[in-house]
Amino acid sequence: MRISTLVLSAGATLALTACGSETEGSFATDDGETGEYVIDNEDGESTMTITTSDGEVNVRSGSSVAVDLPDGFSLISGAQVVSNTVFDQGGTKGSLISFRSSMSPDEVASFYRAQAEDAGVEIQIETTMNGGKMLGGENEATGLTFSVTAYPDDDGMTLGQLTVGEDPG
Repeated sequence: MRISTLVLSAGATLALTACGSETEGSFATDDGETGEYVIDNEDGESTMTITTSDGEVNVRSGSSVAVDLPDGFSLISGAQVVSNTVFDQGGTKGSLISFRSSMSPDEVASFYRAQAEDAGVEIQIETTMNGGKMLGGENEATGLTFSVTAYPDDDGMTLGQLTVGEDPG
């Protein structure tokens, strides 16, 4: 899949940074890439800017970050956003959304399969395990990548994670 591993790891870094006590700072990687982050303690939103040889990557994360999915994708009606991370690196952008839904894991997977297939995504992986579902694939012509994981929790709800990214490059 085409989405930069730097972008995906930045989202993970931002989430981990938000757990710490620092509210802002900067960093440098072994590859010479640099970045800055800010955590807003009032609403829990975190932002990060990473400068690479390919340009600047902007990442925002938190439960209050607005859902911004590519055309043809939407959050399941009634879903509660637990966390949303959005990234933008010029034309490459995407979202990683963790959510809760009253739909079953099979219903969540079916909902997003339909959206992905309508967007020309070829499903390349599909797994069922311990009552959960996982789907993933891409539209190589447009650079659209997609994955969804849904599994039941102890409260009778479904926990889901949706990742959709665009890399027209």
